[in-house]
Amino acid sequence: MNYTLSNEVIAHLAKVLQMAILSGTDVIDHLRMIKVTTSSENDDEIVLTDEYREISENQVQKMLDDINSLAIEE
Repeated sequence: MNYTLSNEVIAHLAKVLQMAILSGTDVIDHLRMIKVTTSSENDDEIVLTDEYREISENQVQKMLDDINSLAIEE
């Protein structure tokens, strides 16, 4: 069976690349952490898992909090 990436997954890949550039980390490490599953609405589409989506949102929030903390210290 063939699968397509959902718009959510494509947007997340772009976000992961941006985060890697901004943080100076290896994009491969970020990509390896992504967890996907088939969509409950469309069996031939790949979406992010709920668990990974939550982890990713928390990581982005932590990064923003760290940036704000650094800005306040300066």
